[in-house]
Amino acid sequence: MTTLTVATLNLRNLADRWWERAPLVFSDMAALQPDILGLQEVVYPLQQDRLVGAAGAGSYTALRGWAGRPEYGNAVLVREPLGAARPTRLDLDHSRSALRVRIAADGAPALTFVVTHLHHTVPDEAIRAAQAEALVAWLADLAEPAPVVVVGDFNAEPVEPAYAAMTRGGFRSAHRLANGEEPAVTWPSGIQAPGMDTDGDPGCLDYIWVRGAIEVHSCRLAFDRPAVDDPTLYPSDHLGLVATIQLG
Repeated sequence: MTTLTVATLNLRNLADRWWERAPLVFSDMAALQPDILGLQEVVYPLQQDRLVGAAGAGSYTALRGWAGRPEYGNAVLVREPLGAARPTRLDLDHSRSALRVRIAADGAPALTFVVTHLHHTVPDEAIRAAQAEALVAWLADLAEPAPVVVVGDFNAEPVEPAYAAMTRGGFRSAHRLANGEEPAVTWPSGIQAPGMDTDGDPGCLDYIWVRGAIEVHSCRLAFDRPAVDDPTLYPSDHLGLVATIQLG
């Protein structure tokens, strides 16, 4: 059996006081040190993903999958000694994509790890549902019990069709498995910033999904602490999630 810590965070690109909040991201990353981290809204020329990976004792490989434009998108950080194969990318339209990485773990079947970020406009539930269905279809070649983890900002609350599409595809929410329910809110975090996103009501938009031979030991919010001297400053406008899982 192999036990891994997996996490997700929407970095919110350079918006919402990035230069002030970056140290909070790095501090929490240094403390958390997950085996695998899925990031969304990464600005590649700034090396945001690699800076996050350097914020602690672990050594991380950064893998990227652009969304909308080549300098921006999703990333996966894989901590040594885990090995990652060359990733593949799925275009989900509306400037969205998913990144799929096969990760080797000693003593367990290879894990397929996916990070994605679905369409954000609040009324467009049908677009998010179609993106989730395309994501599930993309992973249909991985029959159970092959272990699969999908993380990211789905911009969809549990009552939306996108959530239902994931459950129909055999995916289980790690937070619901561990705690009996989803977190009440993963967006907004509580950050206050010029030009911040205020479109929509607070709710649960971010998930860690598992399928196949995976047991979830725990799941909780992460990257959720404000600055000590400024209660309006958080690592991002989203809260992250971290889960401890065991591969069968």
